[in-house]
Amino acid sequence: MTSLECTEFLQHYMPQLRFRWAGFRKFHKQVCKRLGRRMTELGLPGFPAYEDYLVDHHEERRILELIFRISISRFYRDRGVFDILYSKILPSLAKDILLSGGDELICWSAGCCSGEEPYTLQILWKLCVVPEIHRDLPLRIIATDINHDVLKRAKDGYYSESSLGDLPKELVRQAFTQSGKSYIIRKPFTENIEFMEQDIREQTPEGRFHVIFCRNLVFTYFEESLQREILDRILGKLYHGGLLVVGIHESVPAGATGITRYDNAPGIYKKAD
Repeated sequence: MTSLECTEFLQHYMPQLRFRWAGFRKFHKQVCKRLGRRMTELGLPGFPAYEDYLVDHHEERRILELIFRISISRFYRDRGVFDILYSKILPSLAKDILLSGGDELICWSAGCCSGEEPYTLQILWKLCVVPEIHRDLPLRIIATDINHDVLKRAKDGYYSESSLGDLPKELVRQAFTQSGKSYIIRKPFTENIEFMEQDIREQTPEGRFHVIFCRNLVFTYFEESLQREILDRILGKLYHGGLLVVGIHESVPAGATGITRYDNAPGIYKKAD
């Protein structure tokens, strides 16, 4: 298998699955390694044989989709985003909810991978936001991903030291128990987080949300027409004035309506009232 053969295969199949090559260009070598391992498992000599296999085995398309998915995550990823969230956005939302008689703040973490994002939110909420607002307002998080294996790791809550490198040491000390080389998330920070297996292209959680996190997924890897479809569904799941958080190097499709930048903060949008 040559690099050129793999690139040609990816560029041929990605549009069929509504992925876009531009989003994968940086990581295509990682995908090619996965494809090589998969063809070895199947005893197939190369891409022509694998393409024939895809025709005869429709269930393999699901495996191919998972091979395409890039799972890169860590706690406190994109520090600036989390800094503005816990210092400004979440306290403000909490106060608005309390003033309106609400009893919880609800977030959706889409493409949650191994749980680093939702757990980071819960850690910041309990250790930084609740002490500031002086009220024990619950934060409820629905965390979704298409990959069953990464969701199992999220539910187990075991992490390597490297995945905690960006999280301030004091927060690590309070939120984790060390066991050998693993760090285990403490039980108080797992409360009110529900992990669900969903494909964001086809499914959304029930209910509406104050904040939706959809970072480094839809607006990087999916073709633009699919991005617009998903954005419309996301906006329908947000409360008026709710926030959408995307990756700091991402943006919503040009000309998208019903959403505006939030205080010029990178990757943060507000649903228009």
